[in-house]
Amino acid sequence: MKKLFYAGRVLLGLATAVALFAPGAKAASKAPACDSDNGGLSLSPGFCATVFADNLGHVRHMVVAPDNTLYANSWSGRYFPHAPPPPGGFLLALKDTKGAGRADVVSRFGVTVQEGGTGGSGIALFNGALYAEENGRILRYRLEEGALPPKAPPQVVVSGLPLTGDHPMHPFVIDRDGSLFVDLGSATNACQRANRIPLSPGLTPCVEKETRAGTWRFDANKTDQAFSPAERYASGNRNGEGFAFDEQGRLFVTQHGRDQLFQNWPGLYTPQQSAELPAEELLLLEKGADYGWPECYFDQQQGKLVLAPEYGGDGGNKVGDCANRTPPVAAFPGHWAPNDLLIYRGTAFPDGYRGGAFIAFHGSWNRAPLPQQGYNVVFQPLADGKPSGAYVVFADGFAGATKEPEKAAFRPTGLAEGPDGALYIADDVHGRIWRIVHVGGAADRVASAPPVRAASTSSSAQPPEGVDPEAGRAPPSLPVPPGSNADLIALGDRVFHGQAAEGSCSGCHGSDGGGTPQGPSLTKGRWLWSDGSLAGIEATIEKGVPHPKISLGVMPPLGGAPLTKRDLKAVSSYVWAISRAGQQNRDQR
Repeated sequence: MKKLFYAGRVLLGLATAVALFAPGAKAASKAPACDSDNGGLSLSPGFCATVFADNLGHVRHMVVAPDNTLYANSWSGRYFPHAPPPPGGFLLALKDTKGAGRADVVSRFGVTVQEGGTGGSGIALFNGALYAEENGRILRYRLEEGALPPKAPPQVVVSGLPLTGDHPMHPFVIDRDGSLFVDLGSATNACQRANRIPLSPGLTPCVEKETRAGTWRFDANKTDQAFSPAERYASGNRNGEGFAFDEQGRLFVTQHGRDQLFQNWPGLYTPQQSAELPAEELLLLEKGADYGWPECYFDQQQGKLVLAPEYGGDGGNKVGDCANRTPPVAAFPGHWAPNDLLIYRGTAFPDGYRGGAFIAFHGSWNRAPLPQQGYNVVFQPLADGKPSGAYVVFADGFAGATKEPEKAAFRPTGLAEGPDGALYIADDVHGRIWRIVHVGGAADRVASAPPVRAASTSSSAQPPEGVDPEAGRAPPSLPVPPGSNADLIALGDRVFHGQAAEGSCSGCHGSDGGGTPQGPSLTKGRWLWSDGSLAGIEATIEKGVPHPKISLGVMPPLGGAPLTKRDLKAVSSYVWAISRAGQQNRDQR
């Protein structure tokens, strides 16, 4: 049977697609109108958007069937500990039966919270079935015409995928023959003896690479396969969230670059270097290739792989064995967090977009003290598997007023292409899905979206002439702990927000101390490591938190910053003060 690629993420038999996904609704006589504000987005010229669906939970990856049914996976893992998922399963089936550009049918199915489910990221269609990640498994749901959602119980295709450590997600893709390629992100940041702790050397060999930080290949045609190190296809990819095939069958995958160069190696890197390095990457996936992690990282400013400090690197000069690792096809600014990838295959967009890569950048926490970035979708032109021009920001404005993980209005995390060539973008904050179409002329060229008004972040860039931190600044109106004073609290405010002593506290705890997945709230009066006294807070910051109880991020001693005793007391006083101010605000409600 002849088989075709479909939507860059899945492959379907042609006869199966026609028989199983016959259109269930009559096509509209004209294209649906777009939202007047494009659903809050700024888009490349000639494009417009509708909000296809909203408030769906933490939607991750998506795929669209030939009958225009959109399937999505959602998640409630430990990255979202305070947001209970909507009732029902974590998988969604959505359909626009009226041709209005909005889903009027929304069905939930799959494993529920009550059954021990937490959802997942990966999802694909192959040979008349829907495949979806659920916890450490990949499940297969047989699809039947007219049955939305699927009625039959799922079969287990793969089980035992690792769930521990920093990156428990398992995005995947399936090729025309049923080879199922799944990402297993690294368990650690840089394979150190002590994860994310300053000056801790790298392990040699990095044992976790036997089961993590790479791509594994299984068979989508089989069931009851167990995870095995023997199925590794490629290695050295720290966290590959997005997969896509091009028309020639080449497989591409993204890579999240490592974190905390300055925080862990302050003698080798500046805070600015740590915020900008290393690159986020687009890789051409090849069997047996090693893409460098953890021994190497890609320095986009130099255009080469260099030795990581944990493995003898000197801040970006030494190359060593990195000369024998496989570099990326394209590189992007550091810490933007590429969460999905789509190679555009349709003809509804102008010719310049065909065969190029859309990348959803989720936005990161690790650019403090510089402004957080990402929170957008970019387009990278490609030709013959290589960049054919500079990338452009295709869609922006997702974050809204504040570019921070816990305050962004939306964070793009999933991409899909419909059979009509429409582009779908998913968000995992509120679960919004946008549908984007081209309404301009055929001669439109690839161009950036109009700039969005600068969003506030946990820190702002400094002017070249520098800043007097005291100029025009009134002391914060905060309670003062015994043994401290308002001047120390003002200094602690600057340390916390990266404006003094190379601090980066706000990167993990949020600009208001309200917490992120990387660091707990400091404003709710809940103390995990001390009694909340000034002395207790100071001792915790001084010692660090190598083994967090509830958050994902390790806190190095002194927060990884070269704090003096005065700086330490100042930032401890500030944390004490905002915790008491938060309590006072709650008491007044």
